[in-house]
Amino acid sequence: MPSHQIHPLRRLTGSAGSTMKVKNLSCSSWQLAVETNNLRDWDSVPATCESYFGHYLLGQRYREDSSMVTKEAAKYARELQLSGNGKDVWIFDIDETSLSNLPFFSKHGFGVEPINDTLFDEWSAKGAAPPLPESLKLYKEVLSLGIKVVFLTGRTEKDREITALNLKRAGYHSWEKLILRKANEVTITALQYKSAERLKLTEQGYKIVGNIGDQWSDILGSPEGERTFKLPDPMYYIS
Repeated sequence: MPSHQIHPLRRLTGSAGSTMKVKNLSCSSWQLAVETNNLRDWDSVPATCESYFGHYLLGQRYREDSSMVTKEAAKYARELQLSGNGKDVWIFDIDETSLSNLPFFSKHGFGVEPINDTLFDEWSAKGAAPPLPESLKLYKEVLSLGIKVVFLTGRTEKDREITALNLKRAGYHSWEKLILRKANEVTITALQYKSAERLKLTEQGYKIVGNIGDQWSDILGSPEGERTFKLPDPMYYIS
């Protein structure tokens, strides 16, 4: 049984902590620009921010920030008036939303190193990514309310089997659809691909009552859903 724990780093204290605090003023500003979608099309995290983001992602703040988002999402879900026809769906992205790739990124500079597709594919093929605990809790609540889950990911069809296995290992045991990119979709942007897939869902009679992801390209584009939720992810940018 995989562990769902994300263990915090020990806080920096004393003179080292003071140095880090001054040094990280620009890193926190960079993070704010990323999360508000003001900084776009960036390739990697600034090298001087590796320690800052290591402590953010493995410490309590990342968990607290994620929890703030998913608690608000759950509150919204509980207040919904569902159609009752079994066509209400909530879209979950997978990487850095449903599943966490921190075991991989912690070995590659927390985004300082541009993603090596070969190495990342090797990691993904293990099917060992743990859940983001806050998203797993939201997933369970959404299902308990009678809302069906659709996983919409930028992963490709060749990864379907291992992705489904990883989701189940992580605690996501059922879903309405698992949508992955087809071979003829790999050249378009994530925003174009995901918008098109959401449109197909609405054409099939589904009502997208919620949509959650870590990238702006997960939640922008029409139709985005009745309400969208953006989880923090300062490690990479997908257009």
